[in-house]
Amino acid sequence: MTAHVLSDTRVLTGRSLRHILRSPDTIITTAVTPIALMLLFVYVLGGAIRTGSSESYINYMLPGILLITIASGIAYTSYRLFLDLQGGIFERFQSMPIARSSVLWAHVLTSLVANIVSVAIVVGVAFAMGFRTGASVGAWLAVAGILVLFTLSLTWLAVIAGLSAKTVDGASAFSYPLIFLPFISSAFVPTSSMPAPVAWFAENQPVTSIVNTIRDLFAGQPVGGSIWIALAWMVGILVLAYAFAIVIYRKKIS
Repeated sequence: MTAHVLSDTRVLTGRSLRHILRSPDTIITTAVTPIALMLLFVYVLGGAIRTGSSESYINYMLPGILLITIASGIAYTSYRLFLDLQGGIFERFQSMPIARSSVLWAHVLTSLVANIVSVAIVVGVAFAMGFRTGASVGAWLAVAGILVLFTLSLTWLAVIAGLSAKTVDGASAFSYPLIFLPFISSAFVPTSSMPAPVAWFAENQPVTSIVNTIRDLFAGQPVGGSIWIALAWMVGILVLAYAFAIVIYRKKIS
C-alpha cells in the first residue's frame, strides 16, 4: 500500500513539475518581489534604519526576505490546485487506481521544489549584494530545515485555500496577508522601535521567532529559546492545516 502511494505521488509530482518547467516565469516572478524588496530596503531605506546591530543591513533583513519568498511562492500551489479541481482532473483521477492522498501530496512536493529554487535564487542575489555569513554547515542545514518546514506548513494552508476558493483570484489572494506578516515582525526593524500594541503583536506572532532563529544561525550565535517557539508554531500550523485540508478534500471528492 505504501509503495503504491509513493509511486502515485512520484508520477503526479512529475506531472506538476512539468507544468512549472513549461512556465519557468512562475519561479522567476516569485523571486522578483523579494529581490526588489532587498534592493529597496538595502539601497534606498537601509541607511535610515537603525537595527542596533553592527552587522550589515542585508544580513539583518535576509531571513525575513526568505520567508516572503516562500509566502509568495505558495500562492501558485493554491492556484494550480483550484484549476485542477475546476477542470475535472480530480474526477478523472477518481476513476483510476490512484491513491487519493497522492493528488494533494504531488502539489505539496511541487511547491517544496519550486520554493527551494526560488529561495536559492534570492540567496544568490543576496550574496551579490554583500550578504556574508560565518555559519557552519550544521547551521546552514538547520536553516534549510526551518525553511522546508515553513514551506510545508504554508503549502498545506494553500491547499485549504485551493480546495475552498470559488474563483481563481480567491485561490491566490489568501497569500497576501502571509506576505505582509513579516513587515509586522522583527524582520526589518527591531520590535522595540514599534508602538507598544504593535510591538506586542510582532513579538508574539510566528514570523518573529522564525526570523530571529535564522538570523542567529547565520550569525553563528546561540539560538536560545526562539527555535523551540518557531518549531512549535510551524509544526502546529502544519498539523492543523493538514488535518483541515484532508477533511475538505474528502468532502470535495465524496
